[in-house]
Amino acid sequence: MYFTDIDEEDYALKPMNCPGCSLIYKHHLHSYRELPLRFAEFGSVHRHELHGVLHGLFRVRAFTQDDSHIYAPLDYLESEVMDIIDFTFTVYKKFGFSEFKTFIATRPEKSQGKDEDWEFATSTLKQSLEKKGIPYGIKEGEGAFYGPKIEFNIKDSIGRLWQCGTIQVDFSMPERFDLDYTDSDGQKKRPVMIHRAIYGSLERFIGILIEHYEGKFPLWISPNQIRILTVTEKVTDYAKNVYRELLDSGFRVELDTRNEKIGAKIRDSILKKANYLLILGEKEMESNTLAVRMRGQEDTKILTRTGFISNLQDEIKSS
Repeated sequence: MYFTDIDEEDYALKPMNCPGCSLIYKHHLHSYRELPLRFAEFGSVHRHELHGVLHGLFRVRAFTQDDSHIYAPLDYLESEVMDIIDFTFTVYKKFGFSEFKTFIATRPEKSQGKDEDWEFATSTLKQSLEKKGIPYGIKEGEGAFYGPKIEFNIKDSIGRLWQCGTIQVDFSMPERFDLDYTDSDGQKKRPVMIHRAIYGSLERFIGILIEHYEGKFPLWISPNQIRILTVTEKVTDYAKNVYRELLDSGFRVELDTRNEKIGAKIRDSILKKANYLLILGEKEMESNTLAVRMRGQEDTKILTRTGFISNLQDEIKSS
């Protein structure tokens, strides 16, 4: 952790999001009718990692976690875990990942909580994966000090495994923060807390995507969807008109009107890995059309402006 002293008060940069979320839960009284209660945030956290282990976007000292914390009665644990499993794989598949390895990390030597709670939580995680038909391995003693967890590993295009998402069961934090809810019998009960992250670190997930696609992103997440290249200065106004139309349609577009040969502009655009190049000359201006070149191809197709936009929208919807 990072600590500092301001006006004789000790401060620390937040290393995790869960205590703050538990304070939000504790701020109000809760009934069993409200539960499960789910909070979600993209929260900035800070870890004082050793200099030697820092590595690009994959291991950093400040990053963004897609944290969710769920407070639920104990008998909701399995259904919540199964819903998170479905959600996790839906997200990964949307980004184009199709191969996964899943593990359950069990109780470490130094831990908190009752034996029966650990056994119940570990058994529930196993049953949830088995009911979903998901094979899993066991990482003995690699769980968090407060509870067991499921770890989701995704395999990239060259076969490397990256640990991203987790589902962690926590009996300790509700106890330490004295969290409760009123059950149907009017008695105070302790909820179980579930920590859920799908990306894990947003920065690391972006790094994995870059490695997986080698920068050649599918259209819907590409930062360079379209580049417009002018052949001559005469078509600059036409190119600007096309540029504005594509921007207004919600696409990410760059316009290259430099006084350079078209071959040089095309080479620069290929290096930027744009999904589509629009090569506009006088012929396209006079016919109000577009010469479209798709990434990885050398031939061009002549399309109407509305036809091109419609094709892009269909491609994004189908991805």
